[in-house]
Amino acid sequence: MGLFTSITSKYSRQCETKENHSDEQLRTHYYKAKTEQALRAVEELYNDEQRFTIKSVSKDHGEIFAETKSSPKLSIVATCISVKPLETAVDFTVSTESQSLTGIYPKLREQVVRAYDSLAQSLTYTGSGKNA
Repeated sequence: MGLFTSITSKYSRQCETKENHSDEQLRTHYYKAKTEQALRAVEELYNDEQRFTIKSVSKDHGEIFAETKSSPKLSIVATCISVKPLETAVDFTVSTESQSLTGIYPKLREQVVRAYDSLAQSLTYTGSGKNA
């Protein structure tokens, strides 16, 4: 990653996981679970009424939309997609309208990494970026 890219990404207001992300921790994570199980596990992550508000759950699309209650306000979209009968891919998009002189991206990234760490406690992790 070039110097200019690393400086500008620090001020990005969106953090999104994807299959071939340059940051290994932000690659799509795969779990040995049915889509419904993964969706339920993600929903449990954001059921903490002190820290999060679940705005929407779409079981048809495998998506959960939640927001943080603390500052900075973060919008979180978690997507669960079945790739095999007992394997589900989970991706996150975390964004905010807030800005920071020191850069907001590290907080967004931290939210995604914490979510993946929590999911690994309740689901069997099978790998990341498998199709990169």
